[in-house]
Amino acid sequence: MRINDLPFNTTDWATLSATEHPGITGKAFWRTQQFGEIRVRMVEYSAGYLADHWCQKGHILFCLAGELQTKLEDGRIFTLKPGMSYQVADNAEPHRSSTAIGATLFIVD
Repeated sequence: MRINDLPFNTTDWATLSATEHPGITGKAFWRTQQFGEIRVRMVEYSAGYLADHWCQKGHILFCLAGELQTKLEDGRIFTLKPGMSYQVADNAEPHRSSTAIGATLFIVD
């Protein structure tokens, strides 16, 4: 990732409006900042959330709270708990997220 033309700034995530994104079950609430081609999000998943698609977008994802399960299309499953992250490139390994108890994530993509 190359970060250009981005002056120093701070973000108070609590002041940003959240957009709702329904899954097959549950909901995701995104607070989003866009910096050129870089999207930065604080995402809260409700308990029982299951994504409605296999994602092929690259991310750097950090779990702040709760627990997130990420299933890869090849069947492998990874569980993130607070303080854990995953990194994946664009079009590298399709993945789908779910959570039984809810999760809060910080995502850069």
